[in-house]
Amino acid sequence: MKNLVQLDSSGHAFTTTLIVSEGVGTEHRAVMKLLDSHIKRDAFSALEVRKKKAKGSGKPTRYYELNELQATFLITLMKNSEIVVNFKETLIKEFFKMRLELSRIASNQSNAQWLEQRNSGKIARRIETDVIQKFIDYAKRQGGSEKGCDMYYSNLSTMENKALFIVERKYPNLRNVLGITDLSTIQNADHIVSKALSDGMIDSLHYKEIYKLAKERVEMFAELRGKSVISNLLVKEKQNAINSNTHPSQT
Repeated sequence: MKNLVQLDSSGHAFTTTLIVSEGVGTEHRAVMKLLDSHIKRDAFSALEVRKKKAKGSGKPTRYYELNELQATFLITLMKNSEIVVNFKETLIKEFFKMRLELSRIASNQSNAQWLEQRNSGKIARRIETDVIQKFIDYAKRQGGSEKGCDMYYSNLSTMENKALFIVERKYPNLRNVLGITDLSTIQNADHIVSKALSDGMIDSLHYKEIYKLAKERVEMFAELRGKSVISNLLVKEKQNAINSNTHPSQT
């Protein structure tokens, strides 16, 4: 299972009863029943209740978002079997890894060089956003649907991220977890996209051809640069530091 532990928009780590249910191989209603039978425990205070839309006209599924304490307590209430024990170990490791990632993010955001690069990137992103808006208006004038054209904000961002990075976990804002080098890379990609959109509109290309042009240029840039893997970077950094201390003669 991927993304056992996720980040909310406030940067807090969580999992869900749906994920726990799948991980331990138990029906979701059984997990909810177990949790609800202990709902008055302090560990389950301030639970976040959510509803997942059902396919078709079915009834939405009620589930809980769980922080690390709540998730850990819930799985301790379950009877041990091989699948349950394996999932307990995996989930606890994932929360631990997420804590390390959050620590790295906090460290980044207090680093002057990182903040300077991030702010520079925001300026480039605003310029790109202005060009994207002009492109969206251009596409609508060519007959593109309003809903479809408005999706180009997210479509272009997703295209850049997929071309440049291998992201092994979902983040509310990927740019907030990138290192300085990768921030510089995504800033360059923003410039490439802006230039491609502008060039295409100047040449009066069809809006779908312009998007294709932007995608091709970003993918060419990504091919020259190579993809970065965005996952558990602090763990790797710490292991590298340990290896370096173990072998002081190596640089």
